Amino acid sequence: MPRGGAGPYRFAPGGAALHLLRAALLLCMVLNGDAWAWNDEIHIAIAKRAGYRKWYNAAGADLARLKAGPVEGHNHFVNNAPGTVVTPRAVMEQVPRYNRVDENGHLYGAIIATIRDCRREKKAGGSGARHLSFCAHYIGDLSQPLHNSRFNAYNQRYHRETDGILNGEVLAHLDKIPLQAVSIRSEADIAREVARIATLCVAMADRLEREERLITRQEAYAQLGYSASLFKAVLEWLNAGD
Repeated sequence: MPRGGAGPYRFAPGGAALHLLRAALLLCMVLNGDAWAWNDEIHIAIAKRAGYRKWYNAAGADLARLKAGPVEGHNHFVNNAPGTVVTPRAVMEQVPRYNRVDENGHLYGAIIATIRDCRREKKAGGSGARHLSFCAHYIGDLSQPLHNSRFNAYNQRYHRETDGILNGEVLAHLDKIPLQAVSIRSEADIAREVARIATLCVAMADRLEREERLITRQEAYAQLGYSASLFKAVLEWLNAGD
């Protein structure tokens, strides 16, 4: 699903005609089944590595985009300029934009918003499971470096290859996804960790672009470790591993 989970709705800066041309091109890619996002296997692998028993739901947000369009698509990325240092405050400022059309994207706020929705539903006696499945996907998107950078010529050239770098192997090699100790005791802790990972991913995207190369498999597994570690900690905090 095109452009860092954004479907055909994420554009590089340019004039109106250029926007329309890109929109038409990317819409054709969607209709023909091309996908620009960590593929489903990777999202599932992250969720399984984190200990999420409903790991099969982790790819669902990309399916939702096919119907919801930009309302869902803009939850999957952030257009960061090179060198951006993402702060917890910036993460929290994105929360009100969740499920809204926003061409700059608001992936970081979407993570917080889904966790809030999950907690709210659980307090009301529900399971929060559907919100948690979206959270699993967004946290997976967080570790894809090109979900954290502008959709420029480099990003357009390498995004699809980056998405599929571990296709066909990752589910058989979950042990290659490194888990780190992450402590979550509050929403503020989540915002700090999201900001930390996002800043690392911006730097990785910048480095890949400077070196004009594709991410390596070893680097990709390390990136997945950021997502799996954070989601594992979120599950433990929510006590919602099922």
